[in-house]
Amino acid sequence: MSYELVCGLEIHAELKTKSKMFCGCKNDPFGAPAPNTHTCPVCLGMPGGLPVANRQAIEWTIKLGLALNCQINLFSKFDRKNYFYPDLPKGYQISQFDLPFCYDGYIDTSEGRVRIHRIHLEEDTAKLSHQEIDLDGDGKLDKATLIDFNRSSVPLVEVVTEADIKSANQAKEYGQKLRQIMRYLEIADCDMEKGGMRLEANISLRPVGQSTLPNYKVECKNINSFKFLEAAIGYEMERQAVLLDQNQIPDQETRGYNPTTGKTFAQRSKEDAADYRYFPDPDLPPLRFTQEQIEAIRATLPELPDQKASRLAKTYDLNQKSAIEISASLKKARFYEPLLELAQKNELNPQKLVNALLNKKIDFTLQDEPAQVLQMFKEMQSTDVVDDKELSTIITQVLANNQDAVEKYKAGKTAVLGFLLGQIMKTLGKKVDVEQVRQELIKTLN
Repeated sequence: MSYELVCGLEIHAELKTKSKMFCGCKNDPFGAPAPNTHTCPVCLGMPGGLPVANRQAIEWTIKLGLALNCQINLFSKFDRKNYFYPDLPKGYQISQFDLPFCYDGYIDTSEGRVRIHRIHLEEDTAKLSHQEIDLDGDGKLDKATLIDFNRSSVPLVEVVTEADIKSANQAKEYGQKLRQIMRYLEIADCDMEKGGMRLEANISLRPVGQSTLPNYKVECKNINSFKFLEAAIGYEMERQAVLLDQNQIPDQETRGYNPTTGKTFAQRSKEDAADYRYFPDPDLPPLRFTQEQIEAIRATLPELPDQKASRLAKTYDLNQKSAIEISASLKKARFYEPLLELAQKNELNPQKLVNALLNKKIDFTLQDEPAQVLQMFKEMQSTDVVDDKELSTIITQVLANNQDAVEKYKAGKTAVLGFLLGQIMKTLGKKVDVEQVRQELIKTLN
């Protein structure tokens, strides 16, 4: 039987506020001088430690929601998500259950719109480190799991989609667009190698043509690259299709992905919301917002990548591919825009400039000054002078030596024009205007 993918993503990203989500400890889990140094009674889960919500983290979450076309809940709250694990010292995680800050948004991809179900804010857990150390002092290495609480209570935003994703490639594109937008907003670094952004995919299959949701769901957790996300979804589609063809329903479970084998593996049965015993956190008051406050946050939104690419294409007469490439990151956009403005003032062709830079015909860095880069482009563009008589003589000579190519051109095979052009430029031995040579060559051939 033929099946189609039914997939939704849950993506976590650490916000780069100065302090943690519910305490005043420094939010820098990877820059700490040693494990468990950026900690206090609150993020260590000690009795009597009372949380205080980080206002900037809340405003940044709403800002992200507005950038992703979300509705904003004017009344919201924090809840306790109860489960027991060594990296969660309180025995619960402060998260959001039924009243997230943001809901009903979307991101458009080349394969269609992916709807966003909700965006909520929570605290990150501590980091587990599985090592082999000498526990007994006998010189023998023992397996041990160490815990670093520098990451405990770091603000963590979670973006949950509807089951709109129809292919592994679309899942990758959606994730990359979300990361790009978060970086444009300058609210998160999304460094996946350090765990600053983690991907989880809920994967099911259904027969092609069926519209109802499948009666099972497999969750692949803690994936740390878009390449691995795409591979994990691809593997799961194959694995689940085999089971369905055998009239077996895949187990509803949480699975990991092994990049070495390219396969997923079972971790545990999947929990339902009831298993977490959510209830409002009694130590944190509910939050109310006015529409004026939401609009004030909306006013801080920068120009987003798709908007910037469209504007640059229109303002500087760039093709869409080039505009998208130079808008790919905020760092790139901040380099290219003043450079294009300067090129336009100097009556230089912005598209030719971008082509030269993207094709690495100019040795530059994104830290270079616009005037410096423009000067390099001018020098590259400068050509030697060749008079019409000399050019005509060389063209005639090259055509006489390449009669086969001339015949092919006259027979309609215009691709040989490039070959003839190359021979002329080689014979000239000068850096001349290629367009001038091309026009003269076509004139002679016709």
